[in-house]
Amino acid sequence: MRIGHGYDVHRFAADCELVLGGVNIAHHQGLAAHSDGDVLIHAICDALLGAAGLWDIGHHFPDSAREFKNIDSRILLRRVIAAIAEQGYTVVNVDSTIVAQAPKLAPFIPEMCQKLAADMQIDESALNIKATTTEGLGFSGREEGIAAHAVAMITRKHT
Repeated sequence: MRIGHGYDVHRFAADCELVLGGVNIAHHQGLAAHSDGDVLIHAICDALLGAAGLWDIGHHFPDSAREFKNIDSRILLRRVIAAIAEQGYTVVNVDSTIVAQAPKLAPFIPEMCQKLAADMQIDESALNIKATTTEGLGFSGREEGIAAHAVAMITRKHT
């Protein structure tokens, strides 16, 4: 078994959509990024890549590459799953936390779990997504952006 940790953060921007966990969320601001800015998926990708010893999301999908401009982060997640599978690994479980003062995310978490579990080819019970605020403290508390943390466990595939 191997464990990896991922973290991502993006700032809010008025001219962007808010996408978290592959779910479009109605909000007056979205997250500025080269891709769709899905901090949750980016953190999960980094956790998985880290667990497999495969660098990080920026190494595999650099923000200088035009092919990744505005890309759906679920595509990146599926590519990460393929990359770790090529190394002989499969996902055991993922635990993640979204740090956002607003919007309230609890109503969207079941759909996030459904989509991301399917993308990772795991049972929904092997994926946990939490959301928290910072009680008004820091950049997240001032509603300047959103951050996400993820921890992933992977294991060698049984053949």
